[in-house]
Amino acid sequence: MTEPAAHAPAHAEQSRLLLAVSTVIFALRPEMQAATSSPGLWLPLVRRIRPPYEGQWALPGGPLGLDEDLEAAAARTLAATTALAPNYLEQLYAFGTLDRAPEATPGAARAAAPGAAQPPDRVVSIVYWALVNADEVTQSSEHSAGDENVAWFSVDDLPDLAFDHDVIVEYALWRLRNKVEYSRIAHAFLGDTFTLAELREVHEAVLGRSLDPANFRRQIESSNAIVPTGKRVTGTSYRPPKLYRYNQAVDPVDRGPLSRKPKS
Repeated sequence: MTEPAAHAPAHAEQSRLLLAVSTVIFALRPEMQAATSSPGLWLPLVRRIRPPYEGQWALPGGPLGLDEDLEAAAARTLAATTALAPNYLEQLYAFGTLDRAPEATPGAARAAAPGAAQPPDRVVSIVYWALVNADEVTQSSEHSAGDENVAWFSVDDLPDLAFDHDVIVEYALWRLRNKVEYSRIAHAFLGDTFTLAELREVHEAVLGRSLDPANFRRQIESSNAIVPTGKRVTGTSYRPPKLYRYNQAVDPVDRGPLSRKPKS
């Protein structure tokens, strides 16, 4: 006669699969560059106030609600922590390695039975990335003024980040640098109109290197991505540069069928 299969006690804790949404937000902040007036690439971080990684900096984010879609959750957490509502928000990647969020849930919240080991939760993060211009950064700074748990950092001088957020930032930066060379993505950092010099500064800040002005002009003008407005910058003591705008017939990012809203 075979022994009956052993069953786990009814009170045994089970690991949970938790879904979270985080966002990497890139902005150009020339006023924060100590050594140069050229714009630099910065991002906001939030200091964690509870375990795990209490006291360390992390990307803005939070749990996914059962009644909200992913992009809505990303927008909600951004608004709550930074007051940002960027025009450009795109899904970056899903991060879900087994050890990325140790002890995700405090023991007090899920007290195991006496003597029983509490299995760790597994957290999968759907990460978005956003690009914001100077006006949006100003609004965010005013919102977080006096809040020591929200701060902006240069991508070249980041602190130790919680979880695997250093890997996430590195991947987001790699994506940004690749896309800026073949898409309209730089538009998110600029106003409605801009000079070629301002556009070149965006590309230089993102790529982290200087670009030859003449070569840049030829490449941009032949790309059909921008069109002249017929106007020039006013109030300069030298020959005023031309103002351009992006060609509205070209989408900033081609999302294919995902750009269409679902049928109601």
